Amino acid sequence: MRVTPRRLAVGMSLWIPNLFSGIRVKRFSDDWTRVTVELHVNVFTRNYVKTAFGGSMSAMTDPYYFMLVMHQLGPGYVIWDTRGEIEFVKPGRGVLTAHFEVPPERVADIRERAQGGAKVLEWFETDITDRDGDVVAHVRREVYIREKKRITQAAAS
Repeated sequence: MRVTPRRLAVGMSLWIPNLFSGIRVKRFSDDWTRVTVELHVNVFTRNYVKTAFGGSMSAMTDPYYFMLVMHQLGPGYVIWDTRGEIEFVKPGRGVLTAHFEVPPERVADIRERAQGGAKVLEWFETDITDRDGDVVAHVRREVYIREKKRITQAAAS
């Protein structure tokens, strides 16, 4: 069965770590350039002072940049999330939202820099916002990208 944006959104929302962390994937775009994720802050997902648990905010941003890059580049690459940074701006309450976007032009640049097996470490940034659109946290994620060895070896032959 082929992974479609809709199937991946449903699957990620039902994936146990996301499901029990209040994380819902609202939508992957059909061209794999955008995804919207929500965190529902409730009795199970809040901290001691009844605001969004920082670990849940980190989890809601973890895999999405690498997934967008992976689906745009295709199967000939090794791609994984390597590092994340969060700057908390204000307490998060209610439903928090993060929008992730990786335009095709940026992926084309990454593809060019990864040619021949070169390691690419690429930073992506987004904000987590509340229902009023106020920024709750600034997030940076680093993604590792490298052409798979069998691809680069075949090109060298």
